[in-house]
Amino acid sequence: MRRGIGATALVAGLALAATACGGGSDGAGNGSSGKIEGTVTYWDTSNDGEKGTYKKIAEDFEKKHPKVNVKYVHVNFGDANQKFKNAAGGNSGAPDVMRTEVAWVADFANLGYLAPLDGTPALDNESDYLKTAAGSTKFKGKTYAVPQVTDTLGLFYNKRLLKKAGVEVPTSFAGLKKSAKKIKDKTGATALYLRGDDPYWFLPYLYGEGGDLIDAKRKKVTVDQKPGVRALATMKDLVDSKAAITDSSDGQENGIKAFQEGKVAMIVDGPWDIALAREGKEFKGANKDNLGVAPVPAGSRAQGSPQGGWNLSVYAGTKNMRAAQEFAKYMSSAEVQARTTEELSLLPTRKSVYEREAVRSNEMVKFFRPAVEKAVQRPWIAESNSLFEPIRVGVDGVLAGGKSPQEAADKTGDEFRKLLKDYK
Repeated sequence: MRRGIGATALVAGLALAATACGGGSDGAGNGSSGKIEGTVTYWDTSNDGEKGTYKKIAEDFEKKHPKVNVKYVHVNFGDANQKFKNAAGGNSGAPDVMRTEVAWVADFANLGYLAPLDGTPALDNESDYLKTAAGSTKFKGKTYAVPQVTDTLGLFYNKRLLKKAGVEVPTSFAGLKKSAKKIKDKTGATALYLRGDDPYWFLPYLYGEGGDLIDAKRKKVTVDQKPGVRALATMKDLVDSKAAITDSSDGQENGIKAFQEGKVAMIVDGPWDIALAREGKEFKGANKDNLGVAPVPAGSRAQGSPQGGWNLSVYAGTKNMRAAQEFAKYMSSAEVQARTTEELSLLPTRKSVYEREAVRSNEMVKFFRPAVEKAVQRPWIAESNSLFEPIRVGVDGVLAGGKSPQEAADKTGDEFRKLLKDYK
């Protein structure tokens, strides 16, 4: 829900108060003594297939710093953004360190909830980070996070089903639609599970039509232009033609389950779901090699997928600033990134990690690294995350609400202009 002007002012004031009583971002209090001790509360937003690994990694920090107690808390991704804002805005219950989605950093920093990390122990060998990953950690000339994982979307496909159907991996959504009937007739599976519940999954369709959400340099809303309309029309056509099934409520769980069980032959997804996909009967054990990954299919004008990923941010009001900074440094270290790549096939944000043999040889890294380098940068503005709700409503309106692509695009553009007051 969007905050009003009065609420925003109140929250910003509370955030400044929290910063003052927490010792600020200059390392006062615990940080000034240089001691690494006390409790560090960490909010982890990883998914079900990842959280066990991340819990062990977080708690291993205690081996390096025996006087530190790490309090690991898993927070559901869908609830994490608002939960953190409520805690930070109320100066009660916010974590010392949080795993933040890349689009959240500018939003939280703009509200005064994050501690600047420039010149602190948290930023270790900053030049080692991929340029694209580091971009999402900046806001108004300061650094408010350290990159932990980078990602983008790809097309996960079931090799067995495509082979049985006698079709190639589609390179375009038009080609996918064309092969859908053959896949259904030969295997009984639907060609694609289309995520209709999460606005992030709208972006490949938009980029595929040559469009974007906004033009930040010109301060112009572009989502309602022709590419946006064509993107919504493509999604609707895939569902209406039965080339795809969709779900407007819980696409994450339902989509990966359908893919695991072979009910769909393909799903657009990211590296974070590789471990989860391999828990399904179609891809585990002897069937491990049945999982294939290809570029997201192209639209009528281009091919593109969004840059995503996760950063680590330190709460501005923490009372254990130095320990929190060191914990963020550890969780984004080359050591930890190599471990999560080996165990979960997640993509590192450090250049040096890609030089390790175990990482270089990882089959998913081989595909996703070049895909990440070509990923489309999202607008790193404070309102970036708030733009997703109007998109979600628009996509749902087209797929389930009877609205035309033009109507939905126009409405989305109108909502964008309400959020971005100085945009045309």
